[in-house]
Amino acid sequence: MLPRRFFTVVAVTLWASVAHAHEFWISPEAYVTQKDAKVQAQLRVGEKFGGASYAFNPNRFERFDLVTAERTQPVTGRLGNTPALSMVIADEGLVTIVHETSDNLLTYKGLEKFTKFAKHKDFEWAVQSHVDRGLPTERFTERYRRYAKSLVAVGHGQGADQEVGLKTEIVALNNPYTDPAGTFRVKVLMDGAPRADVQIELFDKAPDGEVEITLHRTDAQGVGSFEVLSGHEYLVDAVALLPLEEGDPATTPAWLSIWASLTFMVP
Repeated sequence: MLPRRFFTVVAVTLWASVAHAHEFWISPEAYVTQKDAKVQAQLRVGEKFGGASYAFNPNRFERFDLVTAERTQPVTGRLGNTPALSMVIADEGLVTIVHETSDNLLTYKGLEKFTKFAKHKDFEWAVQSHVDRGLPTERFTERYRRYAKSLVAVGHGQGADQEVGLKTEIVALNNPYTDPAGTFRVKVLMDGAPRADVQIELFDKAPDGEVEITLHRTDAQGVGSFEVLSGHEYLVDAVALLPLEEGDPATTPAWLSIWASLTFMVP
C-alpha cells in the first residue's frame, strides 16, 4: 500500500476540461434522516473530497433516481435548484441516490496532461497504446461520463445496496448504517461484470474535515476492501478508460473514460 497522505479540503470552482481530472460525487446534506423528512444532496466536482456544487439541470444528466427496496423514483426539481436533490422519501430503510451525467468532451493540447491523468488513474499502458494506434499527439479528444451513487439511511436505515444498471458502478457489500465499523467491502462493475485487479481510490474525511487518500485494488471477483471508522465520510472512486476506434482520429474522440463513485458515512 502507498504511504498515507493527508490533505486539507479545498473548494474547486472549475468545470469543463479541468473538471475531467477531478472526481464527481453526490454529497448528501445529511446521511441519516427520519422517515418522511426531506433528503437533500449536492452534486459536486472537485478533488481531495472538496469541490463546487452544481444545480439541478436535466440538460447535464441522463439519470437521477432514488432507489429503495420497494421502488425506483426519479428525482424531480426545477432548473437551477440547489441542492440538486431535495425530496421527501416515504420509504424507510437504505436509499441509494443514483446519478448519471450526460457525455462531456475534453481536448488535450498534448500528451503531457493525458500522461499525467493516465498515471494517476493507473492507465499508464494507454500512453503507449495511443502512440501505437497512430493517434494525434496534439489536440486530441476524450469523451467522458460519470456514474455516481450515494447511500443514505431513512428511518431505521436497514437494507442493502444493489446493482442499478449503470454502465459502471460501485456496489456496497456492507450497509454502513447498520453494520459495525471495521472492514468495508465494495464490488466494482462494468456492464454488470466484475472489474478484477483495478484501482480504487478512497477518500476518507474525518470529523475535523481532514481528508486521507489511499489506493486499493479489487480482487478476482471485483471486490475491494478497506477499513472504515465511525464518524467518517467516504468517497470511493474507480475509473475505466476505453479506446474508441470509430471515425476519423483527427475529429473523433480517441478515448472514453467512465467514472464510478460511491459516497456514504459511518455513524
